Amino acid sequence: MRRVIAAAVAVSIGASAMGATTLDLAPIVLPKAAAPGKAVQPFVRVNAAEVALTHVRVIDGTGTPARDDQTILIENGKIAAVGASDMSLPASAKRVDLSGHTVFPGLVGMHDHLFYIAVPNLDGALHSDPPLLLPEMAFSAPRLYLANGVTTLRTTGSVEPYTDLNLKRAIDHGELPGPHMDITGPYLEGSHSPFIQMHPIRDPGDAKETVAFWAKQGVTSFKAYMDLTRAELKAAVEEAHALGLKITGHLCAVTYRQAAEIGIDNLEHGFFVNTEHDPGKAPDTCTASDGMDTLHAMDPQGSDAKSLIHDLVAHHVAITSTLPVFEQDLPHRSLGPQVLAMLSPQAKHDYLLWRAHADALPPERVKQRAITFQHGMAMEREFVAAGGLLLAGPDPTGNGGIVPGFGDLREVELLVKEGFTPVQAIHIATYNGALYLGLQDRIGSIAAGKDADLVIVKGNPAQHIDDIEHVETVFKDGVGYDTQSLLKSVQGRYGEY
Repeated sequence: MRRVIAAAVAVSIGASAMGATTLDLAPIVLPKAAAPGKAVQPFVRVNAAEVALTHVRVIDGTGTPARDDQTILIENGKIAAVGASDMSLPASAKRVDLSGHTVFPGLVGMHDHLFYIAVPNLDGALHSDPPLLLPEMAFSAPRLYLANGVTTLRTTGSVEPYTDLNLKRAIDHGELPGPHMDITGPYLEGSHSPFIQMHPIRDPGDAKETVAFWAKQGVTSFKAYMDLTRAELKAAVEEAHALGLKITGHLCAVTYRQAAEIGIDNLEHGFFVNTEHDPGKAPDTCTASDGMDTLHAMDPQGSDAKSLIHDLVAHHVAITSTLPVFEQDLPHRSLGPQVLAMLSPQAKHDYLLWRAHADALPPERVKQRAITFQHGMAMEREFVAAGGLLLAGPDPTGNGGIVPGFGDLREVELLVKEGFTPVQAIHIATYNGALYLGLQDRIGSIAAGKDADLVIVKGNPAQHIDDIEHVETVFKDGVGYDTQSLLKSVQGRYGEY
């Protein structure tokens, strides 16, 4: 059965993989902050011209060790100073005592969709009626992301691009709560897609025209999808780069090495969807396993893995880790009660059917999936060790067990399970995403002069990464939003709207 997970991102640092100058996204993704409007004000916890976060542990996003008992001074939406708890503060500053808490940069979600996969009339045998549908979560998803600390995201493939663009404008104008957004255009998909809402690219000319049209509408990145051919991908990459935009891909018909040679900027889903050695792989044709067979057979320490990683790094191709969506393939990975409470009744029903199926897999299938998952984690570690740029995002699709925001936090936890330290994992999920987008001078780390996009959690995730789940307040442009109020407003709605 073909996988129904989706993806999107784009790469390069100041220039695309083909050397073209990239568009400065800062004025678009991070426009001048607007005051919270009527619909946003109920979720505001802290809003003052000067705010001092005192006695707080700081994980600054650079990968350096956490610093205890610090003060962060915020002035007019920017970080004015970071220092020891005894630093001098303006008398007019609103003081917030954060003893026992930790602050880290707002997460930069690099695979954060605004839709949900709906499977009509799913039954206990996992039979369903066509077609697969992708309803837009324009109400619940932005609130869930912001509540859990995602202050900037890329939509990584759109099924309602006009909705996404209009939603971004409403958030930027203070009319709705939500993160800053890099809006990815509609999926650049070929023929044979199972998704009825996707336009099938007909030929290279159509690929070029589609990119040009949506760039004119205001999208700021693109994503190639599974059935796109090499010629169509090449046309899309060349047009995107000519416009100063980046393009990522969840590929299948095209292999990772082929995409790197073509000039793609980013590849989604770690190393899980590289089809190079899938049995029966034919040129420009997707495979049944969508790369899982290749990864299962690949030795992360072997010559083939090292050669692949070398090629990707040499071509400046970034990789987006989306571990949560693949973790759902393993048995006994149930959601906690707080996350389950976010799902609509139908979404919860369907998720539990999928979950029961995974929990009942025969031992040989469980072993195969476990080995593949471990290989995927190891490949990401090797990629970073070789100098590759690893990004992070959860991909809230699959069996419905990855919920916006909660999935982003789980991705950080899984990066730690993968072998990174907690501060390294937070660095990947914050600074690396900002670097990829060319926004590292504004977001992604905590330093004087940067935007006050910050996450406050109770506890010490530098020692206990699970504490990252204890989000209490999220600052975006210097305004602190109350996590519980945002979550309460969408309880039981994700999967519905």
